[in-house]
Amino acid sequence: MKKIVGIRFREGGKVYDFDPGHFVLSVGDHVMVKTEKGFTVGKVVTPPRRIEDDMAFPELKKIFRLATEDDLKQYDEMLQKEKKAFEFCKKRIEARGLPMRLVMVESLYDGSKITFYFTADGRVDFRELVKDLVKEFHTRIELRQVGVRNQAKMIGGLGSCGRELCCAGFLREFHPVSIKMAKEQNLSLNPSKISGACGRLMCCLKFEYESYMESKKGMPKLGKKIDTPMGRGRVIRQNIINKTVTVSLDGGTEVEFTMEDLGLAPAKNKAKGSKVKSGFRES
Repeated sequence: MKKIVGIRFREGGKVYDFDPGHFVLSVGDHVMVKTEKGFTVGKVVTPPRRIEDDMAFPELKKIFRLATEDDLKQYDEMLQKEKKAFEFCKKRIEARGLPMRLVMVESLYDGSKITFYFTADGRVDFRELVKDLVKEFHTRIELRQVGVRNQAKMIGGLGSCGRELCCAGFLREFHPVSIKMAKEQNLSLNPSKISGACGRLMCCLKFEYESYMESKKGMPKLGKKIDTPMGRGRVIRQNIINKTVTVSLDGGTEVEFTMEDLGLAPAKNKAKGSKVKSGFRES
């Protein structure tokens, strides 16, 4: 069986799979790996796990060695250099009045290149800014424009749920999110309720969408007229988690039924009965 381990190079960055080889690794360990950009220090964020030999899996790069104290010292110096580069670039952007917002600075481990990530509403002529940066740091400079979702991922933070942003915590890639996903989950369509820190629709609407759709199978749709043990009525609410629907009966009473009550699912347990609520009449 093969073994793989998840390595992250930046806080909130993408997690890459590597072959740990003969190294015994735990979450939090620092290792030296060789990437397309050269050697760098990475942090183990997912413990080694085994996969079957016959599983279709791409060829993985191997862990080069465990990081030494000197490696970590150089890595810390690189991080300090990034902070200084961020402050300098931010000042030069303000001085030149450029319509751009600096998000993050990333330096290669050997210092041969520094990349500046920024957001902007449109295209920006930053040629003079590049000259300022080259003159200051005497190395290769790249300015890269990113979207607001990438900005949130790089900066990190807490979501409205009180947990770490999904994009910064565990999501490896962004997927399209639509308003339909919020509707199917019976969420309020108030933008402030379904938007994330980036201002776009929350990522969790996507990865919870399939579970909601699977749970809704067999449940009567909203607005549908159905027959119930207490008479005919119209479905006005769904509780997907509890697998119940609320029906407004022709007599004006609002009643909550389970799928077993309606004969739409095999009864697993003895029915607890319907819950009759206060009178309600649809207009």
